[in-house]
Amino acid sequence: MNDDKIESDLTVSIKVEDIHKNIGSQSVLKGVNLEIFSGETIVLIGESGGGKSVILKHITGLMRPDTGRVIINGTDICQLKENDLATIRKKIGVLFQNGALFDSMSVGQNVAFPLRERGEKNYSILVEKVTESLKLVGLENHIDKMPSALSGGMRKRVALARAMIARPDIILYDEPTAGLDPVSTGSIDSLIMEMQKNYGVTSIVVTHDMKSAKTIADRIAFLRDGRVYFCGKPEELGNSDDPIIKKFVTGNHL
Repeated sequence: MNDDKIESDLTVSIKVEDIHKNIGSQSVLKGVNLEIFSGETIVLIGESGGGKSVILKHITGLMRPDTGRVIINGTDICQLKENDLATIRKKIGVLFQNGALFDSMSVGQNVAFPLRERGEKNYSILVEKVTESLKLVGLENHIDKMPSALSGGMRKRVALARAMIARPDIILYDEPTAGLDPVSTGSIDSLIMEMQKNYGVTSIVVTHDMKSAKTIADRIAFLRDGRVYFCGKPEELGNSDDPIIKKFVTGNHL
């Protein structure tokens, strides 16, 4: 964490403004307000099914709110047409919950996929970019392997290399350490912090791992009943006397 950075750089990168979202008959988001500063790592916590991943989908434009706005670098993306939204998405990398690697593609092909989708055809450039991205996660020697030959932690690191290959301004992480052993979890946490420190990436992390959250977060936002119930530094969350927060943090979820 870098508290001094957050205090000195309050440029808002993403603003979620009073968004409401119903999915079927369920009211998932009931007026979420959240400002995310440029270059910070903010962690979203809360009960399963509480809308954390739904917020990520709104930030990528995969979902649009029933009411409210999502503003990225001053642009209300909810008003954009698909072509214009694609321009915004180029600045966003996503690490999906299960890595979401293509099993029929090699590690190198998986990592190259975002660049190919954007029209890059120069083989030398692709190899250079893929190798560089895999070096960031310590897997440059596994470029020709298939995902099935990798451990769970390695698959997550490949997915992170893919998310980073186009040098996005923003990376969204959906349960990046879910199902991993403590060593692999520590490796992923370290990589998230390195992306922030070395590249100034704005990171939004959805997790149920409180230890991980406290390790990587500049701020933690606790969602409850479709709204942001608390948002502050990890130590503020840990020191809170609020009984609802205390029960959640200690694992006695409501």
